[in-house]
Amino acid sequence: MKLINLKLNEYLDILLSDAPAPGGGSVSALAGAQAAALMSMVASLTIGKEKYAQWDDSIRAAKAQAETLYKGFAEAIDKDTEAFNLVAAAFKMPKETGKEKEARKKAIAEGTLEATKVPFSVMKMAAEGLAVAESMAGKFNVNAASDLGVAVLNLMSCMRGAWLNVKINLPGVKDQALAAEYKDAGEDLIKNGEERAKKLRQKIEEML
Repeated sequence: MKLINLKLNEYLDILLSDAPAPGGGSVSALAGAQAAALMSMVASLTIGKEKYAQWDDSIRAAKAQAETLYKGFAEAIDKDTEAFNLVAAAFKMPKETGKEKEARKKAIAEGTLEATKVPFSVMKMAAEGLAVAESMAGKFNVNAASDLGVAVLNLMSCMRGAWLNVKINLPGVKDQALAAEYKDAGEDLIKNGEERAKKLRQKIEEML
């Protein structure tokens, strides 16, 4: 069952239940997908308008980038849940013999690393999304200003949410050097993202 193929109410019903997945990671990816879709919509509402003709090429490029990000975020909705399921399955593996214990330990480590990689990739896509929004600033249909603003808010919810999912898995990453790399890179993405998002929100709110 692919989450992305569910009806909205079906997805929400699963989220509402006591099922541990989908959880925060998939929800974060969904926030990113919503942001990318909104940016594409804003671009569509700008392209072809005489008032914004001088920026037509730039907005078309932004639309293409947003659509690519949408696909990535949409895939990550399921990838995050699949990564969680890998870890959950690994913990259920038998551990009676030394060989079984070793296999279980290896599976847990591999699953945890995947459960770290997926949300980290979502964080990077959110950063790319902010770059798209920045490229649209001052060039898009002002009637859609609130929509681009909501896209920016969703991008930061996506990034922060994905970061929480990276952090919760980092203690289980056995390669300490790799774990440190994820931690440092994640903190940089959050700091930089919040600064960029703040500037974007200010520009957009000045248009309202």
